[in-house]
Amino acid sequence: MLRVRRQQPLVAYVLAAIAIVGAIAIPTGNPMFLDRAIAIEAAFTTLAVLTFMGYRRQLWACIPLAVVVMIGNSLAPPHVEIMTTFSKPFNAVILITGGYVLQALLIASTVAELRKRKKMEKPAA
Repeated sequence: MLRVRRQQPLVAYVLAAIAIVGAIAIPTGNPMFLDRAIAIEAAFTTLAVLTFMGYRRQLWACIPLAVVVMIGNSLAPPHVEIMTTFSKPFNAVILITGGYVLQALLIASTVAELRKRKKMEKPAA
């Protein structure tokens, strides 16, 4: 049975924002990496849908995925060049926003949500 929570956690909205920024970024990215970009985009979209539906186990995948995205952006020389030189301003803003700001927010909101849920599940002593 489908269960929908009244108040969605912040992590659901962050995942949705990452998916939207990623969808904007894919057409402007390198076509050689299209398959990987679509796979990551599908992962974020799936996590967003599951989180909006009220599931919680997928939250444990958010932190490693965000870390992988941040490390991947940091290790890709073309990304680093675009972000440091702003040679392509639109791409630089998208990379910084989607690759670092939203990923850091995803990590923070996921940790907060997991702590909140753990506290709610603790039996009263």
